[in-house]
Amino acid sequence: MLRVRQLCYAYPSDDGTESMSMCFDLSVDSGQILSLIGPSGSGKSSLLNLIAGFITPEAGTICINNNEIQHLDAAARPLSMVFQSHNLFPHLDVFTNIALGLNASLKLNSEQQLSIENAMEKLGLTGLQKRKPGELSGGQQQRVAIARALVRRHPVLLLDEPFTALGPALREEMIDILRQLAIDRNMAVILVSHHPADARQASEKTAFVNQGHVIEIAPTDELLANTEHPEIRQYLGSM
Repeated sequence: MLRVRQLCYAYPSDDGTESMSMCFDLSVDSGQILSLIGPSGSGKSSLLNLIAGFITPEAGTICINNNEIQHLDAAARPLSMVFQSHNLFPHLDVFTNIALGLNASLKLNSEQQLSIENAMEKLGLTGLQKRKPGELSGGQQQRVAIARALVRRHPVLLLDEPFTALGPALREEMIDILRQLAIDRNMAVILVSHHPADARQASEKTAFVNQGHVIEIAPTDELLANTEHPEIRQYLGSM
């Protein structure tokens, strides 16, 4: 389980004053996907970066399975993150790109090698071990990035708009894979997306983020039908 309480941060502006103060509260159960939607610049990616340790909060707690982690360096936190840009090394083959999630030295034991093969099989990458990223489709590249995150076997997975460059059919396929992986691995997953359809397919619950705050968490269909919050109404009306 992932729980965030009063996690606060303020971006400095060019003149040194605060440009936007953020403060987040949310929780995600193990085996579940929570989607984050909201306008550009609302703080969705900043929230993931705070949880991952790429930004240092001014206050608040981050708990994974009841253990506070906000004091840990990013590399020591029991979570993985997948970005829109894949972050694959173009000169390395698929197997090696995934192996980097386990050991930067690439010295793998038999159990680690088997875990890579299992992750590739789950994500439909069998037979592509020796391919370079440039020889793969966009969907295959994103599967490699997810496989690299999965082999680390962390209880939390963060995804920052990972399917933006994919067409509708491939997006749906990837979300179905992600839902099954969350269940199989009992992971707490946060998925940031600009597409309400992604949230509807991926998540039982969705959070709406606006101006650095989570202003509503609700069952996805209820949130997407919400007419009480003017911010949500305006956002959905512009989609």
